[in-house]
Amino acid sequence: MLPRRLTTVAVALIAGAIGFAVRPASAQNAPIDNLNALFSAMKQCWRPPRLPAGNPGMQITVLVSFTRSGEILGKPRITFESPEAGRDDSLAYRVAVMEALQRCTPLPFTPSMGGAVAGRPFTLRFDDRRQSPKPTEKRAWLITTTS
Repeated sequence: MLPRRLTTVAVALIAGAIGFAVRPASAQNAPIDNLNALFSAMKQCWRPPRLPAGNPGMQITVLVSFTRSGEILGKPRITFESPEAGRDDSLAYRVAVMEALQRCTPLPFTPSMGGAVAGRPFTLRFDDRRQSPKPTEKRAWLITTTS
């Protein structure tokens, strides 16, 4: 009897762990009824690419339209990339943006939101510029003394 009870407890713990792991993904299934919720859902799907240390990151903008049912309409188009980004970084960010769109769609639009956004172009900006750490040393020209 004891092994069966342990098995039941183990199954319950595993099921609970799986349930907790699935909840954040199902949070995206909350109906989207305004633009803030749309942009928030896209932000949750964004995973910037891994970059080597010291890489400043970049900005990338994509133009995309959705259907009433929340699927992508047509082909998303990259409209802006940071000019200082290298070719490899640019490609990595393009892939990351398209993966984010695939992860998020179809979006769970409410009927009124679906009707409002269907066929309209949206510009989504993904900003992954990383700030350089500020130097801790004092520069002589920054220190002013008056006598």
